[in-house]
Amino acid sequence: MNKILKSYFYWTYPRGVFHYDVLVTLVLLFIFITPHLWDYGDKPSRVPGPSHPIQVIGDGSQGLIVTVDASDVNVPAAASEKEVRKVLRKAIEPVTGDAVSIMRWQTAVDAQGNTIWKIWARR
Repeated sequence: MNKILKSYFYWTYPRGVFHYDVLVTLVLLFIFITPHLWDYGDKPSRVPGPSHPIQVIGDGSQGLIVTVDASDVNVPAAASEKEVRKVLRKAIEPVTGDAVSIMRWQTAVDAQGNTIWKIWARR
């Protein structure tokens, strides 16, 4: 019995042998059954995305002009410039990635009368 357990542990059986098939079956069972028994903590986060599309346009060089609906950006009324920059960067990060810096921004009104943020960013 000890010899069998040792050979299972070191996986010494050649392919096509009954014991090899048992080992493969055990590995597959482990892979497919354990996620239902244990919480590995690897589920994706359920962060709500923007409710309106984000528009990204190149400015001709390495810059981007990103348009975000104001309802998707929660900027406090008395926010400092640093806080506004942080909130805007978090809003555009899913589209631009984290390797951009915000140069400037402004609010505007689109053709439908909705308030939008226009954000100029550089890679």
